[in-house]
Amino acid sequence: MASSMQIEGKKADTKSASGGHVPKFSAMSTQQIGKGKADYARVLVPPHRYTPLRENWPKIYEPVAKHMKLQIRFNPKKKCVEMKTSKFTTVQNALQKSVEFVRAFMLGFEVRDAIALLRLDDLFINSFEVRDVKTLNGEHLSRAIGRIAGQGGKTKYTIENATKTRIVLADTHVHLLGSFKNINIAKRAICNLIMGQPPGKVYTTMRAVAARQKERF
Repeated sequence: MASSMQIEGKKADTKSASGGHVPKFSAMSTQQIGKGKADYARVLVPPHRYTPLRENWPKIYEPVAKHMKLQIRFNPKKKCVEMKTSKFTTVQNALQKSVEFVRAFMLGFEVRDAIALLRLDDLFINSFEVRDVKTLNGEHLSRAIGRIAGQGGKTKYTIENATKTRIVLADTHVHLLGSFKNINIAKRAICNLIMGQPPGKVYTTMRAVAARQKERF
C-alpha cells in the first residue's frame, strides 16, 4: 500500500514538473558572459583611409554605437579604431561583426555595402593578391588589373551584378564581399581574367550565372 502511494506521489511530481510554469530568463549581456570583463578590439587605419574615415565617421559610429551597443572611438596616437563592449551590449557577436564592418571600410568598401556585415550572418570578406594567381610583373601586371576592371569599370560591375558581390581593386590586391558561394563564383571569374581569358568569355559566363539565379528565384 505504501509503495503504491509512493508511486502515485512520483507520478504527481512529474506531472506538476511538466505541466507547471516554465521560467523565462532574460538574455545574458556580453558582460555577464565574460564574467564582468569587457571585450576589446582594434582595427588599424591605413594612411590613405584617414580622410574617408573622417568624412564617413557619423555613418560608421551610428550603427556600431546605437544598434550594436558598443563603445567606439578613433585613437589618433595609435592610428586605429577601438571598440569595446559595454553593459548595454546584448548581441553576443556584436564585437566580431563590428570589427568586420570597420575592417571592410578600411579595405575600401562603401559604408552602405559594408554595413550588410552587421545585418546578415552569411556574408564574408575574401582577399587575395593578383600575384597569388599568376606571377606577373611590369606591364603584364598592369594589363591583368586592367582586364579585371574593364573599360570604365564595366567588367568589375558585370561580375558584381551577376554574382551579388562587391569587389574592391586596391593596387595588386583584390577584396570581395558577399556570401561564400557568390564569392567563389566571382573569384573564379577574376582568376580567369588574370590568367588571360578575354572579357567577352567572362561576360558570357556571368550572363549564364545571372540567368540561373533568376530561375532560382
